[in-house]
Amino acid sequence: MAQMQSDRFFSTLPVFTAFEGVADAENYRPLPIDWWIASADIVDSTGAIDAGRYKAVNMAGASVISAVLNAVGHFDLPFVFGGDGALVALPPSALVATTSALAAVQLYAREELDLHLRAALVPVSDIRVAGLDVRVARFQVSQDVSYAMFAGGGGAWAEKEMKAGRYLVAPAPAGARPDLTGLSCRWNPIASRHGAIVSIIAVPCPGQEAGPFAMLVADIVALASGEEREGHPVPAEGPTLGLNREGLETEVRTVDKSGRLRQRGRILVEAALTYGLAKLGMTLGRFDPKIYRQDVASNSDFRKFDDGLKMTIDIEAARLASIEARLDRAASEGVCRYGLHRQDEALMTCIVPTALSRDHMHFIDGANGGYAMAASQLKAPMPAV
Repeated sequence: MAQMQSDRFFSTLPVFTAFEGVADAENYRPLPIDWWIASADIVDSTGAIDAGRYKAVNMAGASVISAVLNAVGHFDLPFVFGGDGALVALPPSALVATTSALAAVQLYAREELDLHLRAALVPVSDIRVAGLDVRVARFQVSQDVSYAMFAGGGGAWAEKEMKAGRYLVAPAPAGARPDLTGLSCRWNPIASRHGAIVSIIAVPCPGQEAGPFAMLVADIVALASGEEREGHPVPAEGPTLGLNREGLETEVRTVDKSGRLRQRGRILVEAALTYGLAKLGMTLGRFDPKIYRQDVASNSDFRKFDDGLKMTIDIEAARLASIEARLDRAASEGVCRYGLHRQDEALMTCIVPTALSRDHMHFIDGANGGYAMAASQLKAPMPAV
């Protein structure tokens, strides 16, 4: 019974629905002591981005989440998409399946995407021995989808340990493949409607009290919330229908070579059917393309908290200047370090178990480097104002 309760940790968390709740410590609960953190990222993601491989980078990051959730067999684990990587928290009952999934997804990234993906499994018990924690909150973005928010510093510590070569999961031998059912990146890039798509990362400076950083997060969220749809890059009616060629080919390669012709045909038929139904204003059984597109917008994760604030927002110049000024002040006061990257478009990578249910999930990043480029700026000291 205790193990069953532990396995259902995330699904039993209370939800909050206003994003400013990410700054409220009362919304967070510590992970059970016997849980694990799966951390993964792409080595030299900035190099891949400089080469124009934005979609491949995002696909690799999202593939970690897809592979683990499919291996475990359910979708109520806490996870966060980081653009060029991901973090998933899991109970001990999922450890064996997750280890195999992480091994296989590294091989997939290397052989199909030509990217070096590394992965690690870190015990929560070791994180607490290091004096940190992993606390999780549940932010409900729509009636059918909730995303995990992470605080406590433990997730960042796990990533740092992975980058130092500790807790690593070895890649699978040749021939292994993860189950990436539902993973897709069919949508065309989403153009800015207000000025620029801006990816922002703000993390607390080490050794600082939590209060000033929480105030900073509340201020940035409030400034961004003044924009239409609080800066959401996707219009309320959903993204424009279209099938991106690069996305199509990337999705085709999520299955074995023997199944790729069938996979390509299935994707093309689904895309044509969705487009045709939308143009005619028709439905097919329980599938309504208008509602599906609206759900895509509602279910997107354009902002999150992962040991720091991460947002990819569509924002006009004056409002962005106010956000930058607030971040500069906080940096000069030793409250935070931040990175910010501008681009003209956003990218969307999706996990859609079935289009007939409304719990499909959509990960937003900037289309020209996004979070990876913003994170690269965190390494430099912030100038005093």
